[in-house]
Amino acid sequence: MIIRKRPLVACLRYALLQGAAASSLCCGSALATDAAESAAQAGTGVDQAADPTDTASAQQLGNITVTAQSRTQEVQDVPIPMQIVTAKQVESLAATDLSKMNGYIPGLVVSGEQPTQPGYTLRGISISDFGIGTDSPIGIYEDDVYTGKTGGALLMFNDMQRIEVLKGPQGTLFGRNSAGGAISVVTNEPGNTWQEQALVRVGNYGTNYLDALLNAPINQDMAFRLSFVDNRSDGWLRDSATGQQYDKNNDWGFRAQFRWNAPGDTTVRVAWEHEKLNQPARPAIGIVPLPPAPGTPTFPPDPATYLDPFKAPVLNDVVDGRETRKFDGVTLRVEHPFAFGDLTSITAYRHFTTLNREDNDGTNRRNLYFDDANIEQNTSWSQEFKLSGKNALVDWVAGASYYYDNAHQESQLNLLTDSIDTVIKNLSPTPVSPDGTLYSYLTSQGAPGLLGDPWRESMFNHNISKAYAAYGDVIWHLTDKLNLTTGIRFTRDDREFSWYNPVRTATELDAALAELLALGYITPDQAQVLKSPLAQPGTNGNIEFGTPASTAKPLVVSNSWSDTSPRVVLDYKLTPDVMLYGSVTKGYEAGGYNFALPGSHYEPETVRNYEAGIKSYFPDYHLLLNASIYYYKYSNLQSLSLVSNGNGNLPLYLVTVSDQEAKGLEAEAHWQATDSLRLNFAGAYIDASYKHYVASDGKDLSGQPTGEPLFSATAGMDYLWHDVFNGDLDFVLQHAYRGKTRCNTDSRVQGGCLVTPAFAVGEAQNRTDLRLGWSSSGVPWSVAVFVNNVFDKRYVTGVNNITATVLGTPFANITPPRMWGVELGVKF
Repeated sequence: MIIRKRPLVACLRYALLQGAAASSLCCGSALATDAAESAAQAGTGVDQAADPTDTASAQQLGNITVTAQSRTQEVQDVPIPMQIVTAKQVESLAATDLSKMNGYIPGLVVSGEQPTQPGYTLRGISISDFGIGTDSPIGIYEDDVYTGKTGGALLMFNDMQRIEVLKGPQGTLFGRNSAGGAISVVTNEPGNTWQEQALVRVGNYGTNYLDALLNAPINQDMAFRLSFVDNRSDGWLRDSATGQQYDKNNDWGFRAQFRWNAPGDTTVRVAWEHEKLNQPARPAIGIVPLPPAPGTPTFPPDPATYLDPFKAPVLNDVVDGRETRKFDGVTLRVEHPFAFGDLTSITAYRHFTTLNREDNDGTNRRNLYFDDANIEQNTSWSQEFKLSGKNALVDWVAGASYYYDNAHQESQLNLLTDSIDTVIKNLSPTPVSPDGTLYSYLTSQGAPGLLGDPWRESMFNHNISKAYAAYGDVIWHLTDKLNLTTGIRFTRDDREFSWYNPVRTATELDAALAELLALGYITPDQAQVLKSPLAQPGTNGNIEFGTPASTAKPLVVSNSWSDTSPRVVLDYKLTPDVMLYGSVTKGYEAGGYNFALPGSHYEPETVRNYEAGIKSYFPDYHLLLNASIYYYKYSNLQSLSLVSNGNGNLPLYLVTVSDQEAKGLEAEAHWQATDSLRLNFAGAYIDASYKHYVASDGKDLSGQPTGEPLFSATAGMDYLWHDVFNGDLDFVLQHAYRGKTRCNTDSRVQGGCLVTPAFAVGEAQNRTDLRLGWSSSGVPWSVAVFVNNVFDKRYVTGVNNITATVLGTPFANITPPRMWGVELGVKF
């Protein structure tokens, strides 16, 4: 039944003229008098009381409260494709961060091999760029605060309540950096109940994990909460020459929170989060056979001779190789109710420093030495004001936000004169000496001090970003079954970016050349060649970072971009438990800069997404079923690719842009088969391809797949035995599948697809995890055993070719082996 149509139609007409936020305020008074009558409609409306038994069952199957639309709603009432990860699911997988859950959220892949430089892929849209000049199209948020894409984007799970993975553009409510989706982590806040608990986990490879919590009510209006996490392990990969352990964990952190129920129904919540990580950097597993020293591998490398990365010796010699992070974040959240709506203020500060210096040749030979380092320091401030309200016929939210980011980055390339000799030998069309080398040959002729000398080049970047936004979003209850959501966000981005690449640092080499010059052993012209043996015309003499315009002083540019991102969603309740929805949304990401190419910049990227779906719950069968289909078009998508200019320079991973499109289908099901048995399934199909993209080597990839597999899925079961030693025994089994990579003509260069006699890259992947745990309400402790990757499925995740075309030393990365452990929890 449709009632009071004229006032609502008038308000909608006003919304089209004045904007969603203003119209919601107008309609509030017009519709306020209708609330009582709407509530009184017997047997109609979504507010009709539900059977408590059905409600509890639905919640157990996943219909939990979320805040995906900046409102408190049941997930089954939110017309957005999303998946929820609960604290129980995280615990059952013994996951310490989001990357440890790969496969269990179809469509989402998180790379955690380098926690200070994580990679995220959602519905085929990925970001792996670690430069500060670009942003991520997948927004990562913790308690409504944007955490960025670099050093602070992959932190340990710490007192987490749930994770909301929202798929498709979320720009209207989340902002400019969520064009491809958003991942919202919600933590627990201080409560009114005294709580002391701890969880200890020990396992193979020296795993030691501690999670402790104290929740202390101070009085009826104040509470304090402190959580602590410490995650350590010895590592599962060992250097064959030195015994150095790799792929180990050494990470700890805490979150301290204070909540105050202030006078006037105002709630104040302050949180301070601190984390410190210090562990060896990602190892490079060399995959080319090495002749006896000082011989060099066959150049160019032949994939037919590649070694199996699971059997090849690990030989890394990076100087001071490590990965570190120090992170601090402070958030002030103030909420106050007014007669017309609720006001929320979120003020946040984030600061982190990171260092990641890693081997990039996969050998321990001086004449093949190459490492790089990424050093960052980042400080950000954000402020958001949000006003929301609702009545029987309208639910609205409006807000404004400001974001400031000040980031510094140093990108280092480190070689030795010995490895520069190898580059000269491999790339010089005419031999420079009888043995093809420069420093080595002169040394053999009696010139001292020319070998083993470090050579460092650096690119220094500084980025200042400011983002301003205003938004409004209104859910119009057109009838008791039909809702129309209209939203819009206005964004302005101001950025200033600089590049500074001074002349290389080679102190020992310069000293040796000065001595040889003074002795008359070499001429000034010869000394100049030896100072810059691979210099290109018109450069500053560096091998790689050679732009003269940014050598003497920083080269500074600035740009501004503006955007309007709307969304329109229509949802209809076929029954109180079955909803159909359709949406048209736009996403936006600000333009940016390539950290390694002075003066370059990228225009903003945009995406338009068209989606239809169903959310349903069948109480008679205890079955929850959701599905959606979508199509999106991405313009100017920024992504990371290995780029070589063909002039003998070292290749670099740089940002390239492309236009992409995809169509897909997603589905999930949760079924309480019996009182003890619960089953779950989630799957995704996506056909993603380039609409327009020419790779750096001139290959036209238009119409070819982007690499995203067609299928991914997860399925599992949870079986509960009651009255086992006066408690409950819970068995959880979960399996994940990700299909074969869809290769294109550039996949081999990028290392995403390769088939050799020894191994393959890009094959389908499977993972199975299990957990058996016992707990009882009558005792304060619980115990569990867990096994991750039960069948020890191992895969090569990619081949890195950054040194393949200059040193002949590609290397690989591999997935972890089977992990197992025992867990003891105590509640005091």
